[in-house]
Amino acid sequence: MNQLRDQYDALLLDLDGTLYRGPEVIEGGPKALAPNGDSAQRLVYVTNNAARGPGTVAGHLAELGYPASSDDVVTSAQAAARMIAEQLAPGDHVLVVGTDDLAAEIAARGLVPIRRFGDIPPVAVVQGHSPTTAWPDLAEAAYALRAGALWVAANTDRTLPNERGLAPGNGSMVAALRTASDREPLVAGKPYAPLMENALERAGTRTALVVGDRLDTDIEGANGLGLDSLLVLTGVSTLEEVCAAPPERVPTFIAAGLEALNDEIVPGAVAPSEVAELLRQHPGRAVRVRAADSEIR
Repeated sequence: MNQLRDQYDALLLDLDGTLYRGPEVIEGGPKALAPNGDSAQRLVYVTNNAARGPGTVAGHLAELGYPASSDDVVTSAQAAARMIAEQLAPGDHVLVVGTDDLAAEIAARGLVPIRRFGDIPPVAVVQGHSPTTAWPDLAEAAYALRAGALWVAANTDRTLPNERGLAPGNGSMVAALRTASDREPLVAGKPYAPLMENALERAGTRTALVVGDRLDTDIEGANGLGLDSLLVLTGVSTLEEVCAAPPERVPTFIAAGLEALNDEIVPGAVAPSEVAELLRQHPGRAVRVRAADSEIR
């Protein structure tokens, strides 16, 4: 059987909404990614969420049943720290809006993470998701940005899926600082290239399939780098949104869940409006998508 995954040397896997929702595993996910016959794709877990370090993420994945080590995880915090380090000098101060794990990534690059605008003005501000970010944190960042600091956001996801629904994501906090500072950040995470390029470097190949649940991050990011993508309908984006999406947000394939990686693709390519019926006719398989009357790929 010609499995979908067999076309690729690596799978670049989103986390929130694709493998789990909050603390809850998405049903069938671990089984779908378990070693499967002769399939030997490199699994790289790629997350826009900058709240946790690679070791913590890998531990969570392993607890849920996914095969993962810290070397398999690439985070937007790592990508943001790398972006900042490429523009600053060792020892420069960086104001951190986010978790201690984000601060640790800044320190690992030879920079000095701080939390307040003090006597030594920060040269940069890095902003990542944290459930404890409050007005004082945003105020300190606003002071630094108004003083001319470089601004890098780990990601701009407006929402964050969890077991209760959609909560505010880092993008909602970025919007507050955008309003307060009249500035626009550089962005490390999907759909922008830095995080995806880090993931490809970690995978050691560009023959990779991007797997995710969001058109505006996973799919647009894949299209921007010329990579194939699989949209799974277990998280944020819906078939209705695919039908209304511009070409840069149309995936190569759509499937109900990750189990489609281990099955054949439904023959042919259809417009997004025809996908729902084919998914009903072929449960557990992926459908190739085309936009309007022209092939995306």
